[in-house]
Amino acid sequence: MNISAINYEVQILLANGTGGPETAAPSSGAYAGNFSHQGELNDSHLAAVSCYDDYPPNELLVEFEFWISGVVMNVVALIGILGNIFSMVILSRPQMRSSINYLLIGLARCDTVLILTSVLIFGLCAIYPHTGYLYYYHYQIFPKISLVVYPLAMIAQTASVYLTLTVTLERYVAVCHPLRARALCTYGRARLYVVGILIFSILYNLPRFWEVTLISSKHPDTGLTIYCVKASDMRTDATYIKIYIHWLYMIFVYFLPFSLISFFNLMIYRQVRRANKERQRLSRSEKREIGLATMLICVVIVFLLCNLPAMMINIVEAFYNVIIEYMVKVSNLLVTINSSVNFFIYVIFGEKFKRIFLLLFCKPRGRQSPDDGLIHDDSSFSNGDASNRNSGRFQRVGTTRSTSTKLSNCSMRTIRTTVRSTRAPSPGPIVYYPARDTLPRLTQPPTITRSSSMFPDWNRTENGTNGGIMMASSGF
Repeated sequence: MNISAINYEVQILLANGTGGPETAAPSSGAYAGNFSHQGELNDSHLAAVSCYDDYPPNELLVEFEFWISGVVMNVVALIGILGNIFSMVILSRPQMRSSINYLLIGLARCDTVLILTSVLIFGLCAIYPHTGYLYYYHYQIFPKISLVVYPLAMIAQTASVYLTLTVTLERYVAVCHPLRARALCTYGRARLYVVGILIFSILYNLPRFWEVTLISSKHPDTGLTIYCVKASDMRTDATYIKIYIHWLYMIFVYFLPFSLISFFNLMIYRQVRRANKERQRLSRSEKREIGLATMLICVVIVFLLCNLPAMMINIVEAFYNVIIEYMVKVSNLLVTINSSVNFFIYVIFGEKFKRIFLLLFCKPRGRQSPDDGLIHDDSSFSNGDASNRNSGRFQRVGTTRSTSTKLSNCSMRTIRTTVRSTRAPSPGPIVYYPARDTLPRLTQPPTITRSSSMFPDWNRTENGTNGGIMMASSGF
């Protein structure tokens, strides 16, 4: 991003560029700007110690950035943060526990950090030059927090890119090599992948903490002390810019992950097309995997479309020394949009995700539904104990269930009993099948229902019965 959006008075002090923020702003896939010392500014400007300059701002660019970053980006960011919070809550539910969902939780966390940093660096800073509001934030808060927010944004952006790559690899193994999925696509391995990506992202972006410095000066009109940031000596070194900012950045943040993401998604797409032609012969589990792969293909397509402009801007700056100011602003907005839309993709394509969302957040308050707290499915969620199977319907602790007993002279009557759980809590809800020899009930209890509408993605094991207990799937 260009710093004119952040502080046109500081514009002379900072090197304009893409591939990272210009004023300690984030770069690349997350943003399209980096500190760059190229010919726009001379050495005397870079050596300046004043946060104010007499050069007039580009009024058209300031207004453009106000609407793009100050208005649209902030609105998108607010929606994106709420959506990511919803995603993290839903994906962390016991019935959603799986390796792919753990990776998506990590992606949502990184996207949330990325959105927050974009607001702090670009969204709020674009308001003052055009409106005159947020003066204190512009000259006091932003320059101080940017020393940490800028590297944090770069770390979150790198982690987001590689988590997207890991999600693609996980789906590639599950769809194209299902026999290896049991060993490679496990919950424990997913945690290791996330930790490894975070460590790599931190180590790779450690130099970012020394790219900017804080300076202070007196405002010529008010006489108050104001602060701003400028590129450090390391950041303006030609060798550092050529090797780390341009080549390493484009290889490790753009070319390598984007190429792998594109290749593996092409393989997944070919497998999905082949499977759709034989859909009638697919098992329920295979259909679920294909549906989840289709959803994640959409996530990756949005990721590529929103990040490709930032990549092109960095390439143009690195090889042609040309900075397209307006495109930098738009690319920053696109990256923020990419971090904000995954929740909506999950809702559109994930039937199970959508139903849990409606159950958790859209149920009317103040009135109890007969279905509250129940797990609606024709299958069970096994807790590992297959020997203790009782007939009857799943109940919450302390509620009632009805059983039918055959009495003498062929008469039937309903005995209402109270069942209280004394077992240790299990990892998830337990649903038992009715015993096969249970006779039909004369009446249907009005307060307890059981249908197949809640989580249709739960599936039997390969032998079709699994001892009468169904194993829960973890897909959408």
